[in-house]
This record gives sequence, structure tokens and C-alpha cells, in this order.
Amino acid sequence: MKKGTVVFTLVGVMLVVATAYAYLNRPPAEDLSRAEQVLQIFDKGGCLSCHSANPELPFYFKMPVADKIMKKDIDEGYRAFDIEPLVAALTEGMVPSMVDVAKVEKVAIDKRMPMAKYFLVHWGSQMTSAKRDIIVEWARAVRADYYGDDVVAERAGEPVRAIPQTIDVDARKALLGKQLYHDTRLSVDNTVSCASCHDLATAGVDNKQYSDGVAGQKGGVNAPTVYNALFNFVQFWDGRATTLADQAAGPPLNPVEMASTSFDEIIAKLEKDKLYVEAFKEIYPDGITQANITDAIEEFEMTLITPNSRFDKWLRGDDAAITAEELEGYELFKAYNCATCHVGVNLGGESYELMGLRKHYFADRGMELTEEDNGRFKQTQLERDRHRFKVPGLRNVELTWPYYHDGTRATLDEAVRDMAIYQSGVELTADEQAKIVAFLKTLTGEYNGEKLTNKNQQ
Repeated sequence: MKKGTVVFTLVGVMLVVATAYAYLNRPPAEDLSRAEQVLQIFDKGGCLSCHSANPELPFYFKMPVADKIMKKDIDEGYRAFDIEPLVAALTEGMVPSMVDVAKVEKVAIDKRMPMAKYFLVHWGSQMTSAKRDIIVEWARAVRADYYGDDVVAERAGEPVRAIPQTIDVDARKALLGKQLYHDTRLSVDNTVSCASCHDLATAGVDNKQYSDGVAGQKGGVNAPTVYNALFNFVQFWDGRATTLADQAAGPPLNPVEMASTSFDEIIAKLEKDKLYVEAFKEIYPDGITQANITDAIEEFEMTLITPNSRFDKWLRGDDAAITAEELEGYELFKAYNCATCHVGVNLGGESYELMGLRKHYFADRGMELTEEDNGRFKQTQLERDRHRFKVPGLRNVELTWPYYHDGTRATLDEAVRDMAIYQSGVELTADEQAKIVAFLKTLTGEYNGEKLTNKNQQ
């Protein structure tokens, strides 16, 4: 073949490639809605090829070598993020999960997806600056509409929100619930109350790796704080309770925690108390029942919010509320993907996430696996849910040690360092770690107008 022909052919191929690249990577049409534009970016980017339970596989999936590479990418993609609920929400015009929004936004900001090898093999579109801007603008608009809070306009796009100053509750129910919350008669031997493991004077926890139940028995999972539990989408690490009332019904009958044999047994004890009988009849026509007991406790727990942290004040526009170091810590918190799971009012509590996303946590832990380590899998029996847990909220986190579902991290410094390793695949410098910890300490709020403290720190 003559040299001129070769050059001509190469130029032709390059033009075809360039044309195809430009076609595939052009931004969605401007006359589409933001949701439709985002959906189109997902579709052309091939997001569902890896981030879904049942991906559509190309014909060359079964080819040698290619099958192993693609299977690995698909397994890791779905393990990290299932995009189907987000696609469904956008398609149906529903409000998406704020966690899903945060994850997609961060990937777009970083231009991490789709990976170069995906584009080269499947000839899909890449994340361009124009597409990134569309996703970022969409994400911030979705948040501003969803929360509708009093955060100042320039911070309305932040992935975390301020705790509302007040919550509407039935004051009579809440007062009754407070009495029940502290009443040891909910336990079989009248020794353990809700407050035994979730003491309001110790930030709603007991600062123990595992809590003490009746007869000195030990639980198998770290007790999460009751403060701001209202903002969790489910309760318990494994999400087995959908409401605070459901959660309140669990410990009284748990053989390790309170060990009552039934609510009938508890009701019989409470019915001997004339003050309880009168209080229940005033509020609930059918008197003392399991549903009414747990309803009252739920109403009380709804009052356990801690607004007005320094960080909340910053979100509301007070630039002097946090220091430059603390603000840098927040920026690092976002840069290292912490704010893709720890989102919203409670900085968490809105999704289930895999413990050990980037590095195998349980292989390194040095402890035998327990039933509690299975996390959400205990409830669903779906293999994907093994080692997935409800993301803990970070409000007042400086007061709620030890950390993780297994209570294995005694200090906030340890918890931050290891979360970065196991969840983000990052080894923080000492300076970065200190700044993130400094930021987290700005999340301590007020309860009944006073800054929350923990008597165990004194």
C-alpha cells in the first residue's frame, strides 16, 4: 500500500473515531428536564451495565479474558452502588434517595465514571465537564427542594443539613413516654430500662462496647445513640425496625436485654400503678396496650433532637461559628467521599452500606465473625446485604464512643483513620485526620437549650 494511501486511511479512521466520540459525548438536549438529562447521561454512560442486579451483557461477554474482566467490574460495581432505585425514581418522577444523589454527584465531580476501560471496550460515553455540571446542578436543586430548610442559599446545595429547631409532638404522650423510657418494669426483673443502655446524660449511649442486659448478660452489638434517631430511615444496625415505635417494642422482649416474656407481662405490672392507668386512659381510650406503650415512647424519643450545633449555625450563615481548620475538615470529609453516605440532617441513617467497601474489614479485624456481623443480611438473607449496616448518624459523635457496630474503635481519631482506609481506600495524613476530627466535633448540638455533654467525660 502506498504511503499516501496509508496516511489517507489513518486520517479517515481518526475522523470516524473523532466523530463518534463527539456524538457519544455530546451533552443531553437543553429542552429536556434536568431529570431527563441525568437519565440520558446514565444511559449513554452505561451505568446500568455494572451498577444493577441484572445487567444487560454484551455478546462478547463470553469471550475469553473479556468475560473475567467484565465480571469483576460488574461484581465490584454492584457491590459498591445499586443505581436502579435512582433510575426508577427519576423515571417515575419520584423523590430520589439523598444518598444516591450524593454518590452520583461525587462521581461526576471527580469524573470517576465510567472508567476509561469501559469506554474503550464498550464504546460508551465519558463524563465531560458539561455532563458533570448538569449532574451537580441537578443534585443541588434536588436537595434544596427536598429539604426546604433555613440553610442560607449559598449552602443549600450541601449534602448535610441543619437539625430543625423544633419538632411537632404530642406533649402528653411525650411526658408519658419519658416515664416509660426510664421505667425498669419493662424488664423481667425490674432492673433494666431503655435509659440503661441509652442514658440521656451520656449522649444517648452507655459508652460500652456491648451493653449490659438483665442478669449481667452482654449484647452482641454496640448500642447506637437515641438522640436524633428520629431522623434515621430505619432503626437498629440491621434495619429490622421501620419506626421508633417498632424499635421500642424490641428490647423489652429480647432475652438478653430486658427479657420480659411478653407485653402482657409488662402490662400486668403497669396496671398495678394507678398513675399509669389514669395517664394512659387520659390519652388512649383503650388504656395500657403494647401499641400505646411503644407509641408513647416513640413520641418521647421524637423530642430527643440536638439542634444548634456550631456546624448548623455555619449552615445557617454564621461564618464565625466554625474555624478555618474545621471548615477544611469538612471539605476533606466531602473530598474523601464521607459525605456520600453521611448525608442529611443526621449525617447518616439514610442508607445501608457495606462495611469494608475498599478493604476487607472483617479479614483484618482479628475477631471471629458473629451473627451481628452479618448486618442487613440477617433480615433479608440476600448475599449482597452481608456485612451491610445502617449508616450511623454522626451528630454528637465526639460523645458516643466506642465506634462501629462492633464497638472496636475506642476513639474518634481511630474511627476516622480506619473509616478512611476501609470505606474510601485512603490513608489520611496526621494533619488530614486531625482536621476531619475537628470538623466532627462541631456537630455536637444542644438538648433543651444546653450544649449536650457526656458525664462519662468528666
